[in-house]
Amino acid sequence: MNKSRLEAFSDGVLAIIITIMVLELKVPHGSSLSALKPLVPVFMSYLLSFVYVGIYWNNHHHMMQMVKKVNGKVLWANLHLLFWLSLFPFATAWMGENHYDTWPVVIYGCIMLMAATAYFILESTLKKLHGPDSEFANTFGTSLKDTVSCLLYVIAIGGSFISSWIGIVCYILVAIIWFIPERRVEKKIA
Repeated sequence: MNKSRLEAFSDGVLAIIITIMVLELKVPHGSSLSALKPLVPVFMSYLLSFVYVGIYWNNHHHMMQMVKKVNGKVLWANLHLLFWLSLFPFATAWMGENHYDTWPVVIYGCIMLMAATAYFILESTLKKLHGPDSEFANTFGTSLKDTVSCLLYVIAIGGSFISSWIGIVCYILVAIIWFIPERRVEKKIA
């Protein structure tokens, strides 16, 4: 089965996710700069989630360059990832509108953790399809970035019950860790 439809569909869903997120930035009533002040938490949530969607798109794109074939299991694993990513606009808006209150920050982290888990499942499904000795399997595998990210998500979720800013800082740290794409993949496709 050809991978091009999977890539096109995924790109389209990610573009829609970004579009939905930006629609939460409502135009303020007033023309002064102070009218923008209430939008700061919403904009900052949008910025964080925009970076996350960009990271997922970038890594998905790199991964798909290594993929030689897909099957039904891969399609479902990819849809599973897209499901969790499609919840970003909801979590982003809820967190921004409520100025980073505990439960919105916790739910944001749960969705981020589930998206990371879904990405791992997609990667594992592709490794199984391509075989243990394939170039794909040799390129992808659990890395320190994966482990640290999941650990930070767990700390963020639990820590948000102490202070929601613990969660926010952890989410920013994960974004910083993943901002530069996986070097092992870039080396292979270069």
